[in-house]
Order: sequence, then structure tokens, then C-alpha cells
Amino acid sequence: MRLDPAAEKAIYDQHENRPDDPGYRAFLARLMVPLSKHLTPGARGLDFGSGPGPTLSLMFEEAGFTMDIHDPFFHPNPEALLREYDFITATEVAEHLFTPGETLGRLVSQLKPGGWLGLMTMRVPDDFANWHYIRDPTHVVFYSDACLSWFARQHGLSLTLSGREVALFQKLL
Repeated sequence: MRLDPAAEKAIYDQHENRPDDPGYRAFLARLMVPLSKHLTPGARGLDFGSGPGPTLSLMFEEAGFTMDIHDPFFHPNPEALLREYDFITATEVAEHLFTPGETLGRLVSQLKPGGWLGLMTMRVPDDFANWHYIRDPTHVVFYSDACLSWFARQHGLSLTLSGREVALFQKLL
């Protein structure tokens, strides 16, 4: 059953993702650290699904990068969806997408050649039925390693997996 937007936002409003929370920053660093190793100084990015904080964009800016933000609930920025970027992040976003192929495909189209798309979402475990992640009513789609590899092939991307939740896609030149 799909939640209506107001009910979905009410759940997101319960999250305590603050820019001054060291634990939240450490959580986001799981994506930021491996991704930033691939970026050139001054690269420009988009934090897609930035949340209310935002926090990840601040962390990248503190490291010398420029970031736009877009979040349909907290920071709508349609202009950001028309630009090209050196990198795009989507942390804890992909599992909420009702049209993941369309949405992620659009993000890939916004990458400059050689650009990076960094996703952070828990990948499907062997014991799916007992997985806590499926109990969140806002989580509507889940990704396996095979699914992410297929997506990379379909969109001309290389794929690097980091840990159980980070996927880095590079748009080939």
C-alpha cells in the first residue's frame, strides 16, 4: 500500500538527522569518504533527497566541493534537476523511489562524462523475510548486487560497491 505524501512526510519528520550530530555525520561519511576520493578539487555536485538538514552537502562543502540540494519534501529545487554535475549523491533515497528506473536514469543523464553517482541504500540480504529494512512503510524498493550491476550495464556505468550499503557508479567517457 502506498502512503499518501502527507503520511510519508510525517514519517520523515520523525527522523533526527541534524547537521550538528556527529553520529549522523559518521553515517553519511560511509558514502562521502569513498566518493570524495574520486572527485577533483572544486567538483560540483547535487545532493538528491537531501532531507531537512541538509548535512551531506555541508560536509562536501567543508571538504572544498560545491553542492546544490534537492528534496521534494524539504528543499524542492526543480532548477537543480536541469543542471549537469560532476557528482550526485542519494543517501537513503533509492529505497523510497516509486519509479526507480526513471528517477535514477534521470540522475545519470545529469552526470557529466566521467561523473559519479553515489547511492547509499542497504542491499538485500540472504534472509530477506526477517530483514528490518522492509518494515519501514516508506521503503518500497530494494536492491541486490545483481540489480545494481544490471543498472550499471544498462546506463553505461562502471560500478564499485563499498560495504553493504554504498554503490558508486561512474559515467563512462
